[in-house]
Amino acid sequence: MKLIIVSGLSGAGKTIALHSLEDMGAYCIDNLPVGLLPAFAEQADQLGIIHECVVLGIDARTTALHDMPVLLKRLQRTKVPYQVLFLEADEAVLIKRFNETRRKHPLTTQNLPLAEAIQRERQLLEPLARHSEVRINTSFLSVHQLRDMISLRVGLCQTQSLSLLIQSFGFKHGILNEANFVFDVRCLPNPYWESGLRNLTGRDKAVINFLQNDPKVQQMRDDLINFLENWIPRFAADNHQYLTVAIGCTGGQHRSVYLAEQLGQHFKRESDNVLVRHRELSVIRNGELLMVNC
Repeated sequence: MKLIIVSGLSGAGKTIALHSLEDMGAYCIDNLPVGLLPAFAEQADQLGIIHECVVLGIDARTTALHDMPVLLKRLQRTKVPYQVLFLEADEAVLIKRFNETRRKHPLTTQNLPLAEAIQRERQLLEPLARHSEVRINTSFLSVHQLRDMISLRVGLCQTQSLSLLIQSFGFKHGILNEANFVFDVRCLPNPYWESGLRNLTGRDKAVINFLQNDPKVQQMRDDLINFLENWIPRFAADNHQYLTVAIGCTGGQHRSVYLAEQLGQHFKRESDNVLVRHRELSVIRNGELLMVNC
């Protein structure tokens, strides 16, 4: 297990750092009293926490910050590898951020204005900042730049791949509002009008053969794959956990089902985190209406 202690000035991006590390697969606990650090590390190590990385957020509201050097020495005796990540920003930037968000600094009182509260917080956190292996000034970093820098400096990688859902539907039953991409394939030849294919679906061999033999259908398939191969990595790089691709035809029975299955087969070769669902597809077995989701 690796332990990462995240601290820093209020408004410098500690919450963003915790969320980013959580997205990378870490188990995050915010605002743990620093006096519990060694005991927590020992307990976590003995229990064998399933997460390879545990992140603890510590800020100026906790107590005994002046004892941090002693606590870190006790932490070393637990033999749990740890790293301190400290976030800071220039005073003028912090004041601007608090004014823009209209949030209250945790140390401000009736007798302690914002600028003095920032200075006081910097003094309180200095023992922890002194022992930080990674120190980042966020004054001129965007949210995305901060996430990238944390990933690079802390040495964690995204552990969960983006979950891709490919779903067919019929436009006559309503569009899929929750989809990230909606593709209309009603321009393709419709097996519904072919003798013997009307009551089949895009998963049946006869319909598959009919659509596979049409060059326009194969061109649509290839174009959709090329488009998604280009843009799915962009969504993953932007920390999206879920992406829904909707393929729609008139009734959601033939063309959209076939293409959803084709896309699913292709992307399942690249990732285990791919699902294919058919909203309109149903069969009747023993007089009972069953939804087919596979």
